[in-house]
Amino acid sequence: MSAAAPLRPPIRAEYENPVVPYTATVPTAVTRRRQVPDWLRQALVLVVLAALWEAAARWLGDDLLLPSFLQTARAFADGIWTGELLGRVGASLRMLAQGYALGVALAFGLTALAVSTRIGRDLLGTLTAMFNPLPAIALLPLALLWFGLGNGSLVFVLVHAVLWPLALNTYAGFQGVPETLRMAARNYGLHGLRYVVAILVPAALPAILSGLKIAWAFAWRTLIAAELVFGATSGQGGLGWYIFQNRNELYTDRVFAGLAMVILLGLLVEGAGFRVLERLTVRRWGMQR
Repeated sequence: MSAAAPLRPPIRAEYENPVVPYTATVPTAVTRRRQVPDWLRQALVLVVLAALWEAAARWLGDDLLLPSFLQTARAFADGIWTGELLGRVGASLRMLAQGYALGVALAFGLTALAVSTRIGRDLLGTLTAMFNPLPAIALLPLALLWFGLGNGSLVFVLVHAVLWPLALNTYAGFQGVPETLRMAARNYGLHGLRYVVAILVPAALPAILSGLKIAWAFAWRTLIAAELVFGATSGQGGLGWYIFQNRNELYTDRVFAGLAMVILLGLLVEGAGFRVLERLTVRRWGMQR
């Protein structure tokens, strides 16, 4: 028997692909959909919802139970024209600004203490476990007992609504800061408030912005609910009191106009406030997709 010839791998012929310069392709249906602005898609959703609302109201045929979209739009325009609706909105926003600002300041102070000391971590963990599940509106009777019929009661429940979710989100963002940045801060001798402001806050900014949005939503809902129950302070009620008053007088179209204003303000703060802030910070810096 003759020895078998050794197996050799096949030799492939060499070739070279020519470099073709990139040219813009014709956009497909998918890319065209992606090029539609966000505001236009949201506007289309609102138009569809308005059409469904109008059709449901006409089918029901009872203005007391469900006014049509056009009736609500007229009531909304009348409230803007007379200034009554804008006055109520201004009263609510002034109250919201006070409670929100105080809650944000307390949340950052508590979180800074938690990342700096062991006692602060224990304090934050215990307080958030106790009070975060507690609805802010449930504290309104105690707030009325402690602070009386005034702005202090509303500010108290707003601070409770803002403080705990923002503190939890901020602390979670601080905990997710990479160890490399922490080591760099220690090498530069940063500690205490300088360490929090210079290292932790920029690195945890996506979580902080998320907490600010959640806290804003909680505060806005709590304020409207508190005004529905508590209402006027210093002779002038807010948007929730406007809804409550018109419900008592059976002006259902004005009730829906007040609810529409609540929704529009929420969309405005989300679109013109937080979304712009995210685009100028975390999206621009590549921290968020």
